[in-house]
Order: sequence, then structure tokens, then C-alpha cells
Amino acid sequence: MSNKLKVVAVSGGLKLPSRTLTLVEEIVAALGAALPIDLHVIEISEIGPLFGGALNHAELPERVLNDIAAIESADLLVVASPVYRASYTGLFKHLFDFVHHEALIDVPVLLAATGGSERHALVIDHQLRPLFSFFQAHTLPIGVYASEADFTNYKVSNDLLKQRIKLSVDRALPLLKHRRIQLSEEAKHVASGS
Repeated sequence: MSNKLKVVAVSGGLKLPSRTLTLVEEIVAALGAALPIDLHVIEISEIGPLFGGALNHAELPERVLNDIAAIESADLLVVASPVYRASYTGLFKHLFDFVHHEALIDVPVLLAATGGSERHALVIDHQLRPLFSFFQAHTLPIGVYASEADFTNYKVSNDLLKQRIKLSVDRALPLLKHRRIQLSEEAKHVASGS
């Protein structure tokens, strides 16, 4: 069994290039620099047309089922959405409508969002945090919000945003390192058959 943390990153952006995807990539890069990870990235802009009209699991194509299985077996989720009409995108929510309601219990979730201005920053606490509280996930204390002004040509150009990303990862590390140790011990226990 791998000693790496299984990280699933979900970018709720609906188009490419995407500031939301850029933000996710920056967060994941900071995580990967701090501890070993096995990364699975889900881009709603890519898979949205595959599941947007699906009403139940039986209508989902294999690729989307694989992405849902990755979410349900993640050691850590990094989730981000652009703010659209005061909330996350509809397809972002629709994807999580297919996730089993008990699959994310106690799973750490690092929340992030992008928007046109700072006025949308509360989306993390008023929209994303309640969604993952429903799943009984462990939302990490520091979310990352970025506005259009924080990017130049779809690259993070604001040093304060870079510091916020670092802070969010630094604050998550003690929990993630502990979780990695727990998962490693569980794997040894299973391997020994006891």
C-alpha cells in the first residue's frame, strides 16, 4: 500500500482557461511540496457534459463513476468553485449529489473559491462549508478565496494570495500528517491479517 496521501482535487470551473483550476493547482502544489501525495484532479469543465443531464447513478458514464469513487475514497479533498450567482456552480453541486452521504465522514476538506471581487469571499463559509458539513467531512480551518485581481494571465500573481495558500496548507499539515500515520497503521494491520 502506498504511503502517499490520496488527494482528490475538484475544480468547479465551467471553462478553460480557469482561475479556479489555477488556484487548485497552486494549493495542490503546496501540499505536494509538504508531504507525499497521490493526486486525482476532477475538472467540471471536462466532465460536466457527461453527467449534467443524469438523474441517477445508472445514467452516469464510467469516467464519472470513477471520479465519484475517487472522491469517496479520498484521504483529502481540495474543492474549489467559482462564485456564480452567490454560490458554487450547479454542476459542482450536481457532482456531489452523486457522492454517498456517508462516504466523506471525517475526511479533511480544504475549501477554495474564486470570484470577480472580494465581495464574494464569504461563499466559502456560507455555501461550501455547509455542503461539506452535511457530509460530516472535516472542513479545514483556513479556506482560500481569490478574486480576478489576484491573477495575471490565469497565473497567481498576488503575493498575499500565495501566503494565504501557504497558510492554509501549513494549518492543515498537522492533521494530514496524523491522518497519513493512521492510514499507514491501518494498512499494516490489514496486511498482517490481525
